[in-house]
Amino acid sequence: DIVRSVILRGSGDKAFCSGFDIGSLPTQSKGDADQRLKSLDKVESLFQGLIRFPYPVIAMLNGFAFGLGCELAMCCDIRIGVEDIRMGVPPAKLGMVYPWAGLQRFIQSIGLQSNKEMFFSGRSYTGRRINELGLLDYLVSGGELEEFTYGMAEEIAGNAPLALKGLKKVINLLMQSNRLDETQIKEAQTIFKTTLLSEDMQEGQTAFLEKRKPRFKGK
Repeated sequence: DIVRSVILRGSGDKAFCSGFDIGSLPTQSKGDADQRLKSLDKVESLFQGLIRFPYPVIAMLNGFAFGLGCELAMCCDIRIGVEDIRMGVPPAKLGMVYPWAGLQRFIQSIGLQSNKEMFFSGRSYTGRRINELGLLDYLVSGGELEEFTYGMAEEIAGNAPLALKGLKKVINLLMQSNRLDETQIKEAQTIFKTTLLSEDMQEGQTAFLEKRKPRFKGK
């Protein structure tokens, strides 16, 4: 595989993603509401595509991220944002309950207590509080954002492809349940054994002992 890490960012320098078009939300007709729920299935498919992408995905938040745009960032494995960013999920201010799959995703990403504060208040967060809530992993200046993010991506991409794919797969399995079932345990064990017996593992071990940078091939 050529791609070993992916960076997701918004165009321009104002927004990572502004979220769902609030004006298009149906508030009158049940039929319209049912239709809108179907359209959200497409959004969930996009989110699942990021979550299931075999290699790590980094969100480079170059601007504000609200609602579904904030959730989009949660679907990425690592989140790096510019220091003047604003983030939040405002449905409570609109009188709406956020879709359950999204609530579950936020709880898994930032924890129950941070999730409660953010959703109950509907606040827009800035600065250090964003880090305290767990919405971002790193908060950097605008001038450092690209260099820092691409440096992280290059560091990740320099690691063994099979290890990266296996780690992400097992992490996703663990996120599905607090306790893996027998089939999932066997899958995780198979992934571990495959990497342990791989050429990349042998190369990594040899490079470590020889004090040099490994040359991984994804085999």
